[in-house]
Amino acid sequence: MVFGLGRDTLIALRGMISAGFLTESRDIILQFASFEENGTIPNVIRGGDVSNRETSDAPLWLFIAVEDYIAAKGDDKILREKCGERNLMQVLDSILSHYRDGTSNGIKTDEESGLVFSPAHYTWMDTNYPAGTPREGYPIEIQVFWASALRFMSRYASQWKVLFEKVTTSIEKYFWLEDKNCLADCLHAGPGQKASDSVAGDAIRPNQLFAVTLDILIEKDKKIAVINACEQLLIPGAIRTLADEEVKMLLPIYRDGMLLNDPKRPYWGRYEGDEDTRRKAAYHNGTAWTWPFPSYCEALYKVCGVSARERALSLLLSAKTIVEKGCIGQIPEILDGDSPHQLRGCGAQAWGVTEFYRVYHILSGKDES
Repeated sequence: MVFGLGRDTLIALRGMISAGFLTESRDIILQFASFEENGTIPNVIRGGDVSNRETSDAPLWLFIAVEDYIAAKGDDKILREKCGERNLMQVLDSILSHYRDGTSNGIKTDEESGLVFSPAHYTWMDTNYPAGTPREGYPIEIQVFWASALRFMSRYASQWKVLFEKVTTSIEKYFWLEDKNCLADCLHAGPGQKASDSVAGDAIRPNQLFAVTLDILIEKDKKIAVINACEQLLIPGAIRTLADEEVKMLLPIYRDGMLLNDPKRPYWGRYEGDEDTRRKAAYHNGTAWTWPFPSYCEALYKVCGVSARERALSLLLSAKTIVEKGCIGQIPEILDGDSPHQLRGCGAQAWGVTEFYRVYHILSGKDES
């Protein structure tokens, strides 16, 4: 039986921490940290089997959870707590060191830019066989989480500060799309290919919002531009994974040599039909997800302040329309990107609920008390 999903669990921890479940959150952080091996942590825990480590974001989400925990707890004692034979700080340092030098599962920092290369299906947009979301290379959220982890660790070890500054400079240099006025979702590249030799995709996806919510993008005008670009992705209670528009960089999806989509207009607005030829192709290419939706509301409030609080809260509470149907009182995994936005996938998903709560907690002003 699967009882732990690395990425999902660590994202859900943010809401648990916000809700005050600090003892439980501490135990989960230390448990996952104890599984760290050469910069990797499990993406799936199946009984005692922790061999599935095909993820480039789960180890970086661990840093975000730790930082949230320290802020809520008011001290950093957790960094000195044991995770097996090591303490948490040693585990975090191991992750950064291996990301910099290269992990056994193919993750490695491009020395020139400081950006992190990620294999094809290692992000949360991880459909595989077929690889339904072509994102091999340098995905934007991986760079943001990497930069956030480096910034956090540079508070304790100055050696990481130079790399942090290089990464933030490279994000602005390589990801900003002047014609789209937003961040590229991915610098498409193969293994060993430098970021400077990659191709910046022009598909509009919601992953760029993390550059705003995690304070990696500096200029306010660019933060607002990112928010504006992602506005077209919104539906009540969820956010589409791809804009319904043509792209210059083609995004073909193949299954057994057969082209499944229109590479020039890859948006797929309904999650239905055969899994391998229909649903996988739609999963991250137009299907709307609930868990990243609150990040839009958080970004709006973070950039525009109190004047935007009511608007951000109103947008967040549009989730009322989905809480009151399907699995009543819960937030589902996904919805169709196309109207009438039929509920799909898992009927009740933890990271959708916890992210809704975490951002509601912020917007309701409870973090200011």
